[in-house]
Amino acid sequence: MEKAYGNDSGQVWTRENIEDLIGLFPEGQLCVEVNGRVVACALSLIIDSKKTNIYKKYYEIIDGGKFSTHDYDGDTLYGIEVFVHPDFRSLRLGRRLYDARKELCEEMNLKSIVAGGRIPNYHNYADKMTPRTYIEKVKRKEIYDPTLTFQLSNDFHVSKILKNYLPEDKESNEFATLLVWDNIYYEPDAKSNSATRQTIRLGLVQWQMRAFKDIEEFYDQVEFFVDTVSDYGTDFIMFPEFFNTPLMSPYNDLPERAAMEKLADLTDEIIDKMQQLAVSYNVNIIAGSMPIVEYKKLYNASYLCHRNGKLDVHKKIHITPNELKYYGMVGGNEINVFDTDCGKVGLLICYDVEFPEVSRIMADQGMQMLFVPFMTDTQNGYMRVRACAQARAIENECYVAIAGCVGNLPRVNNMDIQYSQSAVFTPSDFAFPNNGIKAEATPNTEMVLIADVDLYALRDLHEYGTVKILKDRRKDLYQVKVLK
Repeated sequence: MEKAYGNDSGQVWTRENIEDLIGLFPEGQLCVEVNGRVVACALSLIIDSKKTNIYKKYYEIIDGGKFSTHDYDGDTLYGIEVFVHPDFRSLRLGRRLYDARKELCEEMNLKSIVAGGRIPNYHNYADKMTPRTYIEKVKRKEIYDPTLTFQLSNDFHVSKILKNYLPEDKESNEFATLLVWDNIYYEPDAKSNSATRQTIRLGLVQWQMRAFKDIEEFYDQVEFFVDTVSDYGTDFIMFPEFFNTPLMSPYNDLPERAAMEKLADLTDEIIDKMQQLAVSYNVNIIAGSMPIVEYKKLYNASYLCHRNGKLDVHKKIHITPNELKYYGMVGGNEINVFDTDCGKVGLLICYDVEFPEVSRIMADQGMQMLFVPFMTDTQNGYMRVRACAQARAIENECYVAIAGCVGNLPRVNNMDIQYSQSAVFTPSDFAFPNNGIKAEATPNTEMVLIADVDLYALRDLHEYGTVKILKDRRKDLYQVKVLK
């Protein structure tokens, strides 16, 4: 501190001050060592933003070095000091300390870091402009300020201008900035001083089409996958679109529409079974898709069976020409994002994912994961789904999981051949795989694909990504909205 501030600056603390801080809050006192020598430090407290007036003078907040405002149950990390030995400047040690503070804030689930910042170059401009104008020019990089420029580059923003913050600070004309860094991972309802779990495990079932002698044999196969995948601690299991169509084989002599309606008669029973499995195995199940009849209209619907017993449904919005031609299906009219115990999720069925407007509306509603059960007969059909799913992950800053059927089903009309390679896609930035593929299955082989996705990485991407697609949209020029 003597080297950083000078012996006569009045800002050098006593050894007792430092020992008191370490005793009060050891995690908050950070340093950089070079060959066993301390060359940089960051000191901090935890304060309760509802009890402590952060607009007070610096010495009032730290209680003249008594630190009585420190509250381990508070919600804000208050930065007291950051200083670097002059011989070790220009090595980005200050940035390292700031990054360590941010990690501490996230680990302790504190909502923000707050600090008072000097504006030491202001005295050179005080006769020409107000502190507010000076700060704006520093933000626009028209003026360089060694302290404020550094803090702004570390993602802090100026919340307020403070007067008489440090009476001895003549360089700043006794002005200072109240700087805030917001913890985008903060969970206000978390009960412990640790970040809540944000790594979500997905299990995708690449389902082999096969004949079943009865519905009980079908249930046995479904439960086998639920049992197996849930053993790996998965949060979601997804089955493909129309994965229950082997049950249509007894009706193969009927017209296509009539056979599909017979399958729809089984949907309520199958969903009840899926809900029981979701609760029993403690896993959220996306039950692929199944036909349902409502008011004489035939829909293709996907069900989200929550592990708490709740049920949500998405009706396929965009019906393929074959679905219309052979079954007379109609499209649903609702676009929803569903709240789960693992974040906000969207459901689209196969062809839906090829229409970017729908998932963009979901992204505006906070969607973090998009699940797409699909069924494609040929590789070119599959590639349409795959390419569009990857695009949706990038443009909506979310994860997209797709799961399809494989194999052959010779005794069911229009369901005879299948092509699939299930996968989990990510946005494209440094926090994610270079190719934007988190995991993918072996093509045309029955298997389970298990992958972990990090919701924190999505928040970080949204705020600090190389590009910020959702934020950089030209809403003054165009928008996507729901008409109904």
